[in-house]
Amino acid sequence: MKELNPLIHSQLRLAILSTLMSVEEADFMYLKDVTGATMGNLSVQITKLSEAGYIEVEKGFRDKRPRTVCRMTEAGREAFAEYVEALHSYLAPASRGESADDSLSADGLIMA
Repeated sequence: MKELNPLIHSQLRLAILSTLMSVEEADFMYLKDVTGATMGNLSVQITKLSEAGYIEVEKGFRDKRPRTVCRMTEAGREAFAEYVEALHSYLAPASRGESADDSLSADGLIMA
């Protein structure tokens, strides 16, 4: 099985990326409302995703109020797709009604 990307596997970072995959861009307050996160925690997680190159963050003003807008990068889309693929590899045996032992061969290798 593929390893789950620990940067994406965090519940809040996964929620941010999942949301951004379904929209062209989202502002900070929208992400706060969708995720239910505190402003401080959301800010920290957005910074981590930005530093990883998964999202692009644009800070500006609208009607004299600060506005932060986030967008997925191509690297972020690829990392998210890889994460989903890895997650499927963990779920596939269960969806086929197999136990963890059923997916092991005689030599202990995991069977797909």
